[in-house]
Amino acid sequence: MSTHDHDHDHAPISDDSGPVSRFELLETAIRELLVEKGLFSPADIHAQIEATESRDPALGADLVARAWVDPGFKAQLIDNPRKTLGDMGIEVGGLAELQVVENTEDLHHVVVCTLCSCYPRMILGVPPAWYKSTAYRSRVVRDPRGVLHEFGIALPETTTVRVLDSTADLRFLVIPRRPSGTEGLDQSSLAQLVTRDSMIGTGEALDPGGRP
Repeated sequence: MSTHDHDHDHAPISDDSGPVSRFELLETAIRELLVEKGLFSPADIHAQIEATESRDPALGADLVARAWVDPGFKAQLIDNPRKTLGDMGIEVGGLAELQVVENTEDLHHVVVCTLCSCYPRMILGVPPAWYKSTAYRSRVVRDPRGVLHEFGIALPETTTVRVLDSTADLRFLVIPRRPSGTEGLDQSSLAQLVTRDSMIGTGEALDPGGRP
């Protein structure tokens, strides 16, 4: 599976997380209650956290690259993501719903979770720090074009920007626009051009020369 060392560890959005949210407090309370009731052990929880955090965006990049080269697969992925991933042997766990959307010349999607940090970890791994920050979560809803500009994306006025708000029951995966000049590349090479941020909508796929 491809690696993705071209993503940056920082972003224009500062990590101004502020105090612990009530959702984080609720998660801690529920986790401690489950341990107290003997339903899970601390080791079980730690093992699951380790498994989750070991994932990276490579799986999502492979899905995007296949969608670029296989219109039939892309249609299936958009129409019924859960079944499509299940048929590929990709475990989506207890996720209630996953929606796959496609960025085009006329429509650009950008993903946020305004309540906490809901994110498709099973295919993108751990979310970046800025995704969980108060600054990003509040600003991208009010001024998506301004936030995208800070990430280096300047969209034409004719392009509609649609903000997708993730929830505990809903996650999103963005299929970014395929870069021009990639007609001769195979799926593996195309996957190298797909960045984590492009699958959130705050970035674009790399051009064939490796420049964002």
